[in-house]
Amino acid sequence: TPCSGLAPAGCGWPCNPCGCLSPRYAMALSNNHICPVHNWNYNQSCGMDGPGSCCTLDHIPLVSKCGTLPPESCFFSLICSLGSFMVMLVGLLRYAHLLERLGPSLLNTLGLGTGWLCAAGLTMVGNFQVDHAKVLHYIGAGVAFPTSMLFLLLQSILTYRMAKTRGQYCTGHLRSVLTALAFLTLILSGVFFIQESFVLQHVAALCEWMFIIDVLVFYGTFTFEFGAISTDTFLVLLK
Repeated sequence: TPCSGLAPAGCGWPCNPCGCLSPRYAMALSNNHICPVHNWNYNQSCGMDGPGSCCTLDHIPLVSKCGTLPPESCFFSLICSLGSFMVMLVGLLRYAHLLERLGPSLLNTLGLGTGWLCAAGLTMVGNFQVDHAKVLHYIGAGVAFPTSMLFLLLQSILTYRMAKTRGQYCTGHLRSVLTALAFLTLILSGVFFIQESFVLQHVAALCEWMFIIDVLVFYGTFTFEFGAISTDTFLVLLK
């Protein structure tokens, strides 16, 4: 399954990629709602007496497809709702931390705004499944994916602006690499998703999973700064 073999995240991680993604993927796979990510053989249709491993376009393991039917759809909604809350919380903490260190900044305000827009889109994605409310689901995805990409870019820039030590510059380099990888996988996912080829759509699914895991890892890097948060950080928000 995706993320198999990754160690559990520490207390500081906003969300563990394995913990968030693997159960839903495993449930969808065990209920034959999707085909495994290592499968590359697809058919135009599958008869009732066909092989058990028969896969069609409806079985491509896209992230949304892993949360379309019950019981995994319930878990999908729960994860997206919880994820939206965590995105808003992390975005607010990051905003307060940068406000304390750098003072008022347009980029910091934009970072908070894009993070909260991403949370709104993620809520729509989780609560409107693609097979039952496709338009609303795609509107949510159209909001969540670009804003999450913009959030990563803004936070990478702000990391360099705040950097004073070698370790902080290394954090900036790491976030820049993660941002570049996220941009690449997001573009490839979109390009391959609209193709008619089963193989290319399967690649789109893999890119989609890679993008989400990359974003979660990026959020995990905030533990480097959040360890320095104090009550003074929260008081900055009240001024």
